[in-house]
Order: sequence, then structure tokens, then C-alpha cells
Amino acid sequence: MEDDGIPVEDLFKLKLIVVGDQSTGKSCLLNRFVNDKFEENYQATIGLDFQSKNVTIHDQDVRLILYDTAGQEKFRSLIPMYIRDAQIILLIYDIANRESFDSIPKWIQEVLDIKNSEAVIALIGNKNDLENERKVTFEEGKKFADENKYIFQEVSAKSGTNVEKFFEVQLYEAVYNKFKNEFEKREKMYEEDQGNYETKENNNQNNENKVKLEMNNNMNNQNTKKKKKCC
Repeated sequence: MEDDGIPVEDLFKLKLIVVGDQSTGKSCLLNRFVNDKFEENYQATIGLDFQSKNVTIHDQDVRLILYDTAGQEKFRSLIPMYIRDAQIILLIYDIANRESFDSIPKWIQEVLDIKNSEAVIALIGNKNDLENERKVTFEEGKKFADENKYIFQEVSAKSGTNVEKFFEVQLYEAVYNKFKNEFEKREKMYEEDQGNYETKENNNQNNENKVKLEMNNNMNNQNTKKKKKCC
């Protein structure tokens, strides 16, 4: 299987996991990002689900592997093994549910018990379409994120507000800066491969030209011999 001519196994792969309380819209947010769709009656995640999306970050093809976790307490034991391998962690709360915001420190502690500063971490206030039901202010979320040096954005999986801005501007830039060495290494490898390919193509073209030249010389020699016989 390939994407735009690039074998999947050659793509730069990054694992992203979303965590947060039940009913904060984690699955809906990923569905909006991957498929640009919203389903009103989205089935609650049981255990863990995953999907993938090929994206472009700083002109490089990247495959994001997206892990969607269940917020129910009974499934919490499954989450650590996926956090361990994740390069990107999204902490999700519902702006209309104060308890989901108050639970964020608990989720952060669970993340920090497993990961260190290796991961890109973002705090996302979902459902900002429910402005009339808001229980957590934008300023509260922003202050909390700034204090912990996380990316922050309020979004709406339902309307799509700020979803593209968060992923394709804020997150992609943070990912590039975090893993800049890896991006640059892969870019160098790509340029070397392109150089080798162009050299090979030039050599092939030169060989073709030599063959054509030899054929023309042979034909000219044969024509010359024929003319001599005729005279």
C-alpha cells in the first residue's frame, strides 16, 4: 500500500493519543479531524479504538496513528501502555462540564507517571459551541495550559470550529519543533535518495544515447559500404 507513491512503511509515523473524562467528545474530535464529519449519536468508545491519517508536516509525509481511549474508569488500566509509545498526547475536557476540567490534573499525572518531556502535550477545551452552557472560561484553560507549557485551544467537534487551526497550525508546528532533528534527518535522506535517483537516470540516459550513437554509426557504415559496392 502506498500514499502518493510513497510506501506506507517509509512514512514518518507518529502516535497520538487522546485522554480525558467520558463524554468530552474525544471520538467526535478525531472523527472531525480524520473524516471532517460529526455524528450526533456517536457510540461511546469501549476500551480503545484507533485509526490513522496521512498528513503533511513541513513538506514531509507523516502518518498519524490516532488512539482514542475510553473515559470510563473501568478501562483506565488499558491506557498506560499506549501513552508509553505516544509522541503526541491530547488532554480533552468539555467547556460545559466543570468536572471534566477539574479531572485534567489527574490525567496529567497519569501521563507524567509514564512519559517525560519527550511528548508534545496539548490541552483542548471541546464543545465551545455550547457557549450558553459554559462552565470553564477560555482564560482558565489558557492559564492552566500556559503554566504547564502545553498547547491550548478551544474547539467544537460539532461545528468544526478551530479543529483545522489546532491540528494543522498549532499541533503540526509544535510536532516539527519537538522532532526537528528527525524531520531534518529524513529530509536529508530524501535529498540523497533523490540525488542518487537523478544520477541513475542521467546514467541511463547517457547509456541510451551511447546505444543510439552506436546504432547510427553502424547504419552509416552500412550505407557507406553499399555505396562503394554500387560504384
